[in-house]
Amino acid sequence: MTLAPGLRSQLLIMVQMADTAKRAGSGDVPVLATPRLLALAEAATVRAVEKHLAPGETSVGTRVTLDHLAASPLGTHVQVGVELTEVDGRRLVFAFEAHDKRGVVGQGTIERVVVDRHKFLAGAQRRLG
Repeated sequence: MTLAPGLRSQLLIMVQMADTAKRAGSGDVPVLATPRLLALAEAATVRAVEKHLAPGETSVGTRVTLDHLAASPLGTHVQVGVELTEVDGRRLVFAFEAHDKRGVVGQGTIERVVVDRHKFLAGAQRRLG
């Protein structure tokens, strides 16, 4: 693993019904759902690091802070950008910000940990008992 602060990635979507709070069950309005905003930010962090991990490694989310600041209605383009701000061993900290044409709609941090994929999945299976 060769990761250093400054690594960036971004995703752009147009808000569709599948992205809304109404569809996600997190509200009853047709605007970008907070869980969908988080999923987009996490996907951008995965994209940022995937080419920098050793074979057999992956990263998993462990901590999130998120402020959803404004509603983005159907048809709005939303861009989510992430930047790796801290590397502490296998722990990675990203800052993210989401924008639509009117400004910032969300921001926060996401922490991920780099793990051995096989060991991680084996540990998850052991939780079945």
